[in-house]
Amino acid sequence: MSTANPNESKSKVTPATEKIKPTYISLVQFTDKGIQGAKQTTQRVAVWAAKVQSMGVTIKQMYWTLGQYDQVCIFEAPDDETAASVLLAADMLGNIRTQTMRAFTASEMEKILANVP
Repeated sequence: MSTANPNESKSKVTPATEKIKPTYISLVQFTDKGIQGAKQTTQRVAVWAAKVQSMGVTIKQMYWTLGQYDQVCIFEAPDDETAASVLLAADMLGNIRTQTMRAFTASEMEKILANVP
């Protein structure tokens, strides 16, 4: 039985230099252009995921949803600046608009709470 915490996201590096990559959750809405090309949405995501992988970004999960948002994307990036740049690039294509949150694991939250005065 594994003792690894399933709530922890780790980059693919050697054990001596393991580092948790920040996780982000994006709520995605199609624009008018995006909804007109909705049949290509899965292909657009695959192309985007391959493109940003070279920047250290990993798409952990992509869900197409009902309701106010059309997609929910859970991804990891090396830092906030990289996350912001790939999101801007995606938004600039004109198919989507995003609202993104930085997500923290239980371990990361424990470190944050340790610093609370």
